[in-house]
Amino acid sequence: MTLLQHDITDFTVQAYANGELKTISKKDILGRWSVFFFYPADFSFVCPTELEDLADHYDDFQKIDCDIYSVSTDSQWVHKAWHDANEKIGKIQFPMLADPTALLARDLDTYNEETGFAERGDFIVDPDGKVVAYEVISSNVGRDAAEILRRVQASQFVREHSDMVCPAKWQPGEETIEPSLDLVGQL
Repeated sequence: MTLLQHDITDFTVQAYANGELKTISKKDILGRWSVFFFYPADFSFVCPTELEDLADHYDDFQKIDCDIYSVSTDSQWVHKAWHDANEKIGKIQFPMLADPTALLARDLDTYNEETGFAERGDFIVDPDGKVVAYEVISSNVGRDAAEILRRVQASQFVREHSDMVCPAKWQPGEETIEPSLDLVGQL
């Protein structure tokens, strides 16, 4: 089963962001691009390296009107404690969503019933609330924020230019491909 074009569930969750506990809901994400970045747990090993990488690229995501939401099954208070205790996590400005009931993790099929944790998954969600790209990988392999940024940029480009496709390693400003007209509807 694919999650492409999956309409993200109607959700309301608690979050820690910029020194405050907040409530984030589906209505908050509509109208802008979003990346939902699932990771197994706070106070872990690979996760802080990934989240620091996202924090280092956060301004780049904001420049292209894309919000980042990191998500784990930890509570908002654990997110705050981790943010306060870890130099790498202390850089984070984007909301850290608390998903202790795994509502979002189950909706996007990253929840591991055996461990109670989310698997590593990143989901690019368009302004309509639909998944347009995603990747779920092994819990022991970290992800690259620059590659996620590139995939958001490519997703934005093809949404705006529905008659074009982006080749591998495409970067904004580079040439795209115009597929033959008889194949456009089949891609």
